[in-house]
Amino acid sequence: MDLLSRIRNVPDFPKPGIQFKDITTLLKDRKAFGATIDGMIDRYGNAGITKVVGVESRGFIFGSALAYALGLGFVPIRKAGKLPAATLKESYELEYGAAEIEIHTDAIEGRDKVLIVDDLLATGGTLEASARLIERAGGTVHEIWVLMELGFLPGREKLKNYAIHSEIVIPGE
Repeated sequence: MDLLSRIRNVPDFPKPGIQFKDITTLLKDRKAFGATIDGMIDRYGNAGITKVVGVESRGFIFGSALAYALGLGFVPIRKAGKLPAATLKESYELEYGAAEIEIHTDAIEGRDKVLIVDDLLATGGTLEASARLIERAGGTVHEIWVLMELGFLPGREKLKNYAIHSEIVIPGE
């Protein structure tokens, strides 16, 4: 199935010059969303992963569906200040400053083999910080799965120490 055709391009959002990739059109399409999750199940069903980690917020959608289908626990990585119990925190750089994400200290156990799930790989800052959180918690990153990769940005290079699977690679705009 051509998943890219199910993603709406929104010009000049959130600011002029940005071509925003809106995945809500894929999510509302039962067949496209189902094909995406089925592909993840095929890829990771026998991979020996023990936890699925979703990055806020759209990583929650794909990650929780996969975790349920595989009978695994789901762990959210959230923006700083959103988790209620003790957390580990990582900072990362944005084009306009810095941000922080967190994971609960008890979310990952020492032998966990983790799949990180997000909707988009752009510059790689959030996913790199997510991988560092998993490793600090004692887990091992099996792979990073993203729905879309903006191939014209340096995200893959930033994550060169990790296996990455992108369902869709967008070469340039």
